[in-house]
Amino acid sequence: MIYATNPAQSRGRRHPEPASATRTPFQRDRDRIVHSSAFRRLRYKTQVFVAPDGDHFRVRLTHSLEVAQIARTLARALGLDEDLTEALALAHDLGHPPVGHSGEDALEAALVPYGGFDHNAQTLRIVTRLESRYPGWDGLNLSWETLEGLAKHNGPVFLPTWALAETDAAWPLDLASHAGLEAQVAALADDIAYDNHDLDDGIRAGLFSVEAVAAAVPFTAASWAAVTARWPGVTTRPKDRLRRLVPELVREQIGRMTDDLLGETRRRIAETAPRSVADVRAAGRSLVALSAPMRAETALLKAFLREHMYRHPHVAALRDPSKLVVAGLFGAFDADPGAMPADWAAATPATEPDRARHVADFIAGMTDRYALKQYQRLVGPSPLPADIII
Repeated sequence: MIYATNPAQSRGRRHPEPASATRTPFQRDRDRIVHSSAFRRLRYKTQVFVAPDGDHFRVRLTHSLEVAQIARTLARALGLDEDLTEALALAHDLGHPPVGHSGEDALEAALVPYGGFDHNAQTLRIVTRLESRYPGWDGLNLSWETLEGLAKHNGPVFLPTWALAETDAAWPLDLASHAGLEAQVAALADDIAYDNHDLDDGIRAGLFSVEAVAAAVPFTAASWAAVTARWPGVTTRPKDRLRRLVPELVREQIGRMTDDLLGETRRRIAETAPRSVADVRAAGRSLVALSAPMRAETALLKAFLREHMYRHPHVAALRDPSKLVVAGLFGAFDADPGAMPADWAAATPATEPDRARHVADFIAGMTDRYALKQYQRLVGPSPLPADIII
């Protein structure tokens, strides 16, 4: 498609490299992300449940893989570059610190005097600076289009945080414009994935019933009715019935959302008639979108999950203790950088704000279980419940 991002016309890499004989620039970006240390650490980073004690709930890694599956399917249907879309989907959560949004809140509070903390900007910091896997440069040396998509997948950025501003100063990413369609697809795939997979995890964890969701969200009620009508006699055992039908509900909803997105996106593309990626960036709005009715439906689903899952007493009870873990670690390492591993300690800047940001970089890269172990080593007994697995 003329509005897809063409790897042959990439703006290149900050550090020039010979072309690959077997892979496009965006395929190489995807592969570099998959082989990065930051990507591997997502296996032990919280999605919703802190250090989940079973194999059934999502973590950052499985969420990222599910986002990539949805994003690649959408990209193929729209004639976009699938590899760039997949790279963006796989990398979008690399900057999340341990223990979920509680950890991010704690780092944001600790860095208030030094410009704050933002996980999206931290992702750029990881792929441009903190990954050290090449002898000639810091970072993964990703293509301009991948960096642009990571910076702007949620739309133009008019007031970048210090970390994003630093990345942009080193290699301008045209922050005030929209990103290409591949980044826009990755952003919506993220929404579709977490809405439906958090619904699945919430039901599995017993935080709410499918009937409660259906009563509050007409979209889920219609999807559940379609599923139960399609499979009326799947089993008579209630638990087994839910085990089989709730995943089918998730598939039904994802299918309906992606079909709606494809229809609305095609309508917007036809209306705007972009002749190039430059036209997409200059369109003044996102061209990848859900329809207005579907946006209203998903808003109700998000509101239900916010009230009955993210604010559920079981989840909320871990929020403040999780913040204490990250805040305690920041205080300990800020007071004594020598408590960090030798290579991190030796690289500690002498002055602020670089010193505090260096400490935050180290903490943000931790997995949940490593953070909890370091807290117990440096601060004291974990403030989290004893049954949290580390």
